[in-house]
Amino acid sequence: MSHEGRAMTVPHSEETGERAPGLQDIDPIGAEALATRLGDIARELQQEDDLDSTLAGIVHAALELVPHAAEASVSLIAGRRMIDSRAASSDLPRRVDALQSETSQGPCLDAAYDKRIVSAPDLSTDARWPEFSRQAFMLGARSMLSFPLFVDSDHLGALNLFGNDVDVFDADSERIGASLAAHAAVAVADSQQIGQLTLALDSRDLIGQGKGILMERYKITAQQAFLLLSRASSELNIKLRDVAERLTVSGEMTKRH
Repeated sequence: MSHEGRAMTVPHSEETGERAPGLQDIDPIGAEALATRLGDIARELQQEDDLDSTLAGIVHAALELVPHAAEASVSLIAGRRMIDSRAASSDLPRRVDALQSETSQGPCLDAAYDKRIVSAPDLSTDARWPEFSRQAFMLGARSMLSFPLFVDSDHLGALNLFGNDVDVFDADSERIGASLAAHAAVAVADSQQIGQLTLALDSRDLIGQGKGILMERYKITAQQAFLLLSRASSELNIKLRDVAERLTVSGEMTKRH
């Protein structure tokens, strides 16, 4: 079932709430093994049914692959210096993401808008985002590592990793996280494009159905029916698609009072 547009919490694998051992807990990831696993993950993400499933898969992959990542989230750009936490491993990253939107500062925002990796090794002393850092530390966040998600000139959002303590992320964390983020960005862009195409096709179908109803009801042409829908859209100040949907559901273009 699709939950597109709603924030998701990605459950941990263990009933205890602890993260299941990832590859980094078993054996250090060599370049060849990492490349193979990233390829597998890229294919898995491409097979997901919707955007939210894709984002959940990215969170799972981050916890599996990136050394010292205790929590993770994916946030998408929702406006000017605004992000929407769409998938998270627990409530902590979601609350920290919301805090960044509230304060208009933080590593996720800088990563998403500046298209660069942003490390926050110790939120208790980080002066770059004073208000955010203070409140995030009070929430329980100790360290963060944020990777930009972008394709060409499109800013999509950021992949955010959280450590259980300060100064836990290292060069391998950045290397593996950056590789995962590159694959994740392509999957997110593709999923968003498919979602937009699906919505466009649904809209076209609804408008076509609405035209058909009006043509049959008033014995008019397709062009005349479209003009009636357009006029109702303008007068009601709602989208043409919504007028057509209202017509197909209730038989009327305007709500009865």
